[in-house]
Amino acid sequence: MQNNDGVYEIDLLRLFLLFWQKLWIIILAALLCGGCAFAYARFLIAPTYEASTYFYVNNNSISVGSTKVSLTSSDLNASQSLVDTYIVILKTRNSIETIKQRANVDYSYKKMSEMISASAVNSTEIFKVTVTSTSAKEAYEIANAVAAVLPDKINEIVSGTSAKVVDYPVIDNNKVAPSVTKYTAIGTLIGIMLSCLVIFLVDMFNDDIENESYILDNIDIPVLAVIPDLKANGSSYYYYGHYDDAQAGGKEKK
Repeated sequence: MQNNDGVYEIDLLRLFLLFWQKLWIIILAALLCGGCAFAYARFLIAPTYEASTYFYVNNNSISVGSTKVSLTSSDLNASQSLVDTYIVILKTRNSIETIKQRANVDYSYKKMSEMISASAVNSTEIFKVTVTSTSAKEAYEIANAVAAVLPDKINEIVSGTSAKVVDYPVIDNNKVAPSVTKYTAIGTLIGIMLSCLVIFLVDMFNDDIENESYILDNIDIPVLAVIPDLKANGSSYYYYGHYDDAQAGGKEKK
């Protein structure tokens, strides 16, 4: 509501009552948006699956070119740095192309690189490589190719160290995305928010005068008189109707 200074003031209680009166609109919008989000996630988005393999980094003595590095098991920062080096080796074009040939898949280097992700496990000397695909079997085959190719690639580039497979991938037929429940919940929430916003904006820009309290609260003009609704239900309707009947009867007698 706009006061005399041109500033909009919001009555939270009135706004709550307004939303309560328009509750059917909010529910309808929530159902509509939630249903659309459910249909989109269920039928239009291709499900994706994951397969993972784990590697242990043996980093007691490392030689990269002419530089030698000695690490201890307590040096987690150096271990994390070494894992990052191995992840870079994994993402090189040479490694990706070898993995493609091993898995017998036909993807571009960019697409294949996006399908493969790797990260350290709790800042330890173990890192995890995860492959995401629209096929559970394909994800498993690519992850299996990573387990076969990556240790040899690391031995070729970083001498004096090795990466050993801790856990081989398995086929997991449980999809990881999309989450139909999550999409439906987000769609329902968007429907509620949009409907409430529309209701609020329509009410805010509505300048219709509904009763005398609106004039007193918003325009600050004294009300000198109020014209009653003579057709409303109640005693006033009785007298109004009685008066009309009497007048009509008198005219007929004349």
